[in-house]
Amino acid sequence: MQRSVAGEEVSGRGEISITTPSRPCLTYAGGTLLRAGRPHRVLAGSLHYFRVHPGQWADRLDRLAALGLNTVDTYVPWNFHERTPGDVRFDGWRDLGRFLRLAQERGLDAIVRPGPYICAEWDNGGLPAWLTGTPGVQPRTSEASFLKAVGRWFDHVVPRIAEAQAGRGGPVVAVQIENEYGSYGDDAAYVRWVRDALVERGITELLYTADGPTALMQDGGSVPGELAAATFGSRPEEAAALLRARRPGEPFLCAEFWNGWFDHWGEKHHVRSAHSAAEDVGGILDAGGSVSLYMAHGGTNFGLWAGANHDGERLQPTVTSYDSDAPIAEHGALTEKFFALRELLSAVRGTDLPPVPSDPPVLGPRSLAVTHGAALLDALRATGEPVRAPAPLSFEQLGQSAGLVLYEAEPLLPEGRHEVTVTGLHDRAQVFVDGAPVAVLETETASFMVDGAGKRVRLGLLVENQGRVNYGPLLGQGKGILGGVRVERRLVHGWTMYRLPLDRWTARDLAAATAAAPADGRAGFATATLDVGEPADTFVRLPGFGKGFLWVNDTLLGRYWDIGPQTTYYVPGPMLRPGDNTLTVLELEHLGAHIALEDRPDLGPAEEYIETFD
Repeated sequence: MQRSVAGEEVSGRGEISITTPSRPCLTYAGGTLLRAGRPHRVLAGSLHYFRVHPGQWADRLDRLAALGLNTVDTYVPWNFHERTPGDVRFDGWRDLGRFLRLAQERGLDAIVRPGPYICAEWDNGGLPAWLTGTPGVQPRTSEASFLKAVGRWFDHVVPRIAEAQAGRGGPVVAVQIENEYGSYGDDAAYVRWVRDALVERGITELLYTADGPTALMQDGGSVPGELAAATFGSRPEEAAALLRARRPGEPFLCAEFWNGWFDHWGEKHHVRSAHSAAEDVGGILDAGGSVSLYMAHGGTNFGLWAGANHDGERLQPTVTSYDSDAPIAEHGALTEKFFALRELLSAVRGTDLPPVPSDPPVLGPRSLAVTHGAALLDALRATGEPVRAPAPLSFEQLGQSAGLVLYEAEPLLPEGRHEVTVTGLHDRAQVFVDGAPVAVLETETASFMVDGAGKRVRLGLLVENQGRVNYGPLLGQGKGILGGVRVERRLVHGWTMYRLPLDRWTARDLAAATAAAPADGRAGFATATLDVGEPADTFVRLPGFGKGFLWVNDTLLGRYWDIGPQTTYYVPGPMLRPGDNTLTVLELEHLGAHIALEDRPDLGPAEEYIETFD
């Protein structure tokens, strides 16, 4: 297997000479993976720069190297880099080039997975909502408008990856084609188009596909002539046998070994024992394979980037923590699993590993007094941008990706009890009548009762996007009220919608919200002050609060919800500053009296979990 691109260069004497086409750093022959022509194992781990504060990238990469890995593996989420059409950013938290340089400085190779779809339990699987919400766009297919948009994105991102390839002196030794496409569709022309788009924009290193270890998934996602890898969490010998039977002569690569798992709200915290994880990693290595640990370091779904799954009946939103029971914990601490895998990897590599770093420092426990601020609906009306229309508009129609939308109308209700029905609700609505809470709706079609008195009532529905589906056929599904609202059989018209894109709020927006009408004691905004001498990590607990959102200074840390499993929320030290820091809470249900800071995480009651394909 070899892919190369010829080029020209000017010699020191001013003569133009033709260079030898560059050979990929990673190649294979006779079922053996080679690096620069010598037998090699990829010992990789997933660490997502977009889930780790940039001030901690270097530290976390050091910990990856100390684990015994020789490669870092990361996705590139399109929607993180292009939040609005045409505004493509690679600065600050989005500086992919800096992340790759830091990896190289630590002696790590890099595998980059630019999608365009990534899954990753990331909102909308990494696809921009402004794209999937466009009528006619068919994501992850060879439909023309989707390919045109992907091509424009690739024009920005792929040359940056190409510049960092090993053949140009960088750390990138492999690039993934799409992501687990065989679990989604069978548009082979689309997957080939993605491969060709990568090559045309300068990718000369190893290309590969990654799919589940079944014939159906491998058939749907693999590309003839490119390495086919597998993703799984158990039974490595079966995966190796499947790949070798279908692709003789190719090396065995587990592109994702699930040594832990993610959590949904309302479920238990998923864990996997160190012994179980090490045993199956050992099985991959015993089979002569290479492996990437998913996750080696999980990180955090900061802001509103957590995605959601759907089990066919209900939405399953993912929690703020992406700890994933990884060897390197969400806050960088080294776990029992870290030491079990380090021992195994050290023996395989046969070399001394970097020294084991200490766990990061944390602030001591303390309690912070809370000042209740603006009442919920008054604050949201004061901050939100109103849009008026005859019928409810979706988030997509409102040009909003995430957060909340407050829908209000004033239907005339005759005397008596009346059933009000909402259709096409995505995802969760709190219902208010004349400012008083009357119901919470959590299904696509839901009803509640309202008393009429022959006059108009002020009907409000505060709808929360709890995360866009990141996996399966509901990818790209819209948010908000997608159907309508009826009183009995009569549709309600004349709506005012307040756009509340919480993840785009600035310090000015927060100030406007918290300065609105005083709190009513039920829900709304609250603040607390944290005085810090030297910034360090901490874990926020919100006793007495129900469901809402937490900002640290003017950064949206993420969602919280008292149904768990997680009960503390990780605050990276670099988010804090010496002196006073402000914690701002937007509480949707019931306010607490104080905020607690803990010196260790609590991700909730745990259950052992191993994902399998049967």
